[in-house]
Amino acid sequence: MYKNWWKILGAILVVYSTIWGFLSAVPALPILHESIRNLYFHVPMWFGMIVLFSISVFYSVKYLSSNDPEHDIKAVESINVGVVYGVLGIVTGAIWARFTWGQAWSFDVKQNFAAIALLLYFAYLVLRNAIDEEQKRAKISAIYNIFAFPIMVVLLFVLPRLADSLHPGNGGNPGFNAYDLDSRMRMVFYPACLGWILIGCWIYNVRFRVRKLEKNNTI
Repeated sequence: MYKNWWKILGAILVVYSTIWGFLSAVPALPILHESIRNLYFHVPMWFGMIVLFSISVFYSVKYLSSNDPEHDIKAVESINVGVVYGVLGIVTGAIWARFTWGQAWSFDVKQNFAAIALLLYFAYLVLRNAIDEEQKRAKISAIYNIFAFPIMVVLLFVLPRLADSLHPGNGGNPGFNAYDLDSRMRMVFYPACLGWILIGCWIYNVRFRVRKLEKNNTI
């Protein structure tokens, strides 16, 4: 039980933030209104994705230094879960944009760069499936992943700040923490971020263990 404390914590935080995210009071802000509750779901997806991609690049580096196939499995499985988080981040963002910007996809600079960043990792998965030889696939994938990660960071956090954007925190628009993320929302937002990150790591850990069992059974 003591080894699984973080899984239990993640589940509790997600349940808490989901229930309280719908029931708790939020600031009465123009344009956003009740849609601001999406902050508890949209942003944690991106934080979870970034953590999972960070784990993947860590194990890609470890694979290149050790040639341990388990490190390759950990890298790809963390990306598999991270991509799901990224898709959920784009979907929840599009839903939010529909109610605040008037349309789900307005080709805002932040939306475009987020989509391109996610496509980088779809390309990683396509690349892996295109190479049959196991060691060659693992090595090329690891190299690709190491270069893809800093590009993803630039696309999400650097380039959008250089252009005008409707997205909070970009193009001169203030971020939520600057004007409307009050103490009530922080009590839900921070647990939501931590909870979804822990759940993502839990799913990644389960997928790794399943892949490891499948690999052992085929030997």
